[in-house]
Amino acid sequence: MKTEKLDIVLRANQLMDRLVGWRRDFHRFPELSFQEKRTSEKVGEILESFHTYEIEKNVGGYGIVATVSHGEGPVVGIRADMDALPITETTGVPWASHNPGVMHACGHDAHMAILLGVAQLLAEDAKAGRFQGTIKLIFQPAEESCDAAGETGAIKMLESGRLHTDAVLSLHMCPWRKSGEIQWNDGPSMANNDEFHLKIQGSGGHAGYPQHVKDPIWMATYVLQALYSLNGRKVNPLDVGTISVGQVHAGEANNVIPSIVDIKGTIRSYKDDVRDGLCKEIHQVANVVTALGGEYSLRIHRGEPSLINDPRINRIIKEAASGLNMYEEPFGMGSEDFSHFTRKIPGAMFFLGCGLEKERSLHQSDFDIDERSLPIGVRVLLESAYSLLERGGVH
Repeated sequence: MKTEKLDIVLRANQLMDRLVGWRRDFHRFPELSFQEKRTSEKVGEILESFHTYEIEKNVGGYGIVATVSHGEGPVVGIRADMDALPITETTGVPWASHNPGVMHACGHDAHMAILLGVAQLLAEDAKAGRFQGTIKLIFQPAEESCDAAGETGAIKMLESGRLHTDAVLSLHMCPWRKSGEIQWNDGPSMANNDEFHLKIQGSGGHAGYPQHVKDPIWMATYVLQALYSLNGRKVNPLDVGTISVGQVHAGEANNVIPSIVDIKGTIRSYKDDVRDGLCKEIHQVANVVTALGGEYSLRIHRGEPSLINDPRINRIIKEAASGLNMYEEPFGMGSEDFSHFTRKIPGAMFFLGCGLEKERSLHQSDFDIDERSLPIGVRVLLESAYSLLERGGVH
């Protein structure tokens, strides 16, 4: 069935006031991962007002899946994340966070508003019988953090068994692109995200008698040099991979050599073989401690896999974004748990330009967006979903 696309651009633009209102409401009341109770209730309330969707709540935590079907056809998912970050906001805008120490500094407030805009137009089209197939709107909790089991909201929603789709779409706000621009990339587009914790054990003592101790700080200097050289010497220069140390903790007094040094950091890569290689090399580096007379323990937590964008779906996204300025480039060394979706379901994420005159970087306390980008996100996601329905899925 050919979808009747009644001027989606115009209809999306007519939603501007509602999109801004929804986005600012979410921004005022941000909630951390696994705590999105008020956010989930607000999303559910808005979806129920459309009187169109089969709504499943508390999926994988506070997640919501809203499904609309009209006739036989493929099933397309569209996902938005809901959680905020533990950051104290410094924007000074009237809709700034009312929750001290918590802020939507990654654009998830905009992601939800855009998907609700899609929901409104989709509800109108469903009532008029303008498409054939099924669309699932996926509001996902806990993208920014994992629980004690190491699972993010994406994993929990996928394990719920309620996300059977033939294709899945998503977007992310992009502060280094302006409104009217999008960035896309085929294949690996965001990084594998792994964390390591190396504990170096020596034997401490008086700083004036270093010959009587096994100094773990001295050992750590060799370890740190080796860690920082790994990506330059052990990774193919044509591949992407890096190790960064974020924490080094040792000692409490100037005249006491401590017994323990803790080193914590992150490992980022695009390819799985580079990921495995870097993890193996960190184990090799840690052996230096033994050679220097100390002992060590090393834990590596494997986080999100790299985001793999399906080229077939990217072609559809580019068609839906016709008339916008498009840039082909990977999205950087950040990570995104939407990657768990695209490892199981053909899918793609694009970055939606939202930059202000002064760039406000993701995860910074002054992050903000150009809200003119909101209806553009609605248009590209909805047109992409309709194209997938028309084509019978991914081919």
